[in-house]
Amino acid sequence: MNSPLRVAVTGAAGNIGYALLFRLAAGDCYGMEQPIILHMVEIPPAMKALEGVAMELSDAAFPLLHGIEMADNPNDGFKGVNQAFLVGAMPRGAGMERADLIQANGPIFVAQGKALESAAAADVHAVVVGNPCNTNALICSSNARGLPAGRITAMTRLDQNRAVSQLANKAGVLASDIGRMAVYGNHSPTMFPDFLHATIKGQPVADTLDQAWLEGDFMTTVAKRGSAIIKARGASSAASAASAAIDHMKSVWHGTADGEWVSMAVPSRGEYSVPAGLIYSYPVTISNRAYQIVEGIEHGQYAQKKIAASADELVRERDLVADLLA
Repeated sequence: MNSPLRVAVTGAAGNIGYALLFRLAAGDCYGMEQPIILHMVEIPPAMKALEGVAMELSDAAFPLLHGIEMADNPNDGFKGVNQAFLVGAMPRGAGMERADLIQANGPIFVAQGKALESAAAADVHAVVVGNPCNTNALICSSNARGLPAGRITAMTRLDQNRAVSQLANKAGVLASDIGRMAVYGNHSPTMFPDFLHATIKGQPVADTLDQAWLEGDFMTTVAKRGSAIIKARGASSAASAASAAIDHMKSVWHGTADGEWVSMAVPSRGEYSVPAGLIYSYPVTISNRAYQIVEGIEHGQYAQKKIAASADELVRERDLVADLLA
């Protein structure tokens, strides 16, 4: 068995964190030969609840869980960590605009970026889950410039998973029959789930499913799925978000299969005419825990407009937090 991996989870007593921790401890992310030490990070008022979570994790007697550490700040919580799930953030409340949420959560990720740079292990990889995750990842990475570029990414795997689910349900196939379903852009309604290059059992989606449905109900459902879940259950996505975070880091850890790609928001270098420096979701392949953006995909006018619109939104968000970028 390997030496334990130190894995940090912020917002660990929250709904997503709670759903995430038990799957990490069970080996769902790193495999059954990789023990972990969990670093659970919360804000001071939530530490009592976090103690209860630690009790439950202990009571579950997970063989792979070799230790639990708790902290009420990222400087202590990130000491020596190899992997970090940055989940904790203020949720969007009633009457809040997206700009309000960006400005409320930005300072959280300033502190976390600085703590990752100063306290985490040299090989640390972090995924930002707390919304708006693309711009929060931009803030975080800007304040952790000592880390190699691309070590802090943002999660759009939930959007990919939602798109896969919709395609599979419509086609009457399994989710595993859907391939190359990539999401471009921001984790917001402007994102572009690229059905034009996705496949069903190896065949183009557009050859199987109606184009009007793909450009209409499919796009709308994926973009507004989070709101639909809130309306249905009275709370935002938790288990599905935690599952997508596991998928994201599992791909980083184990790599992608030959001929397949996954969605991940990473620093743009100008690919597909997206302004350099934005944290933008692309299709990527991963090997040896390093990603490569899939380049050379041909996009028609419809896709180009979608890709550009999401980039424009991220530029506006970047301008809102300019004072937080180091």
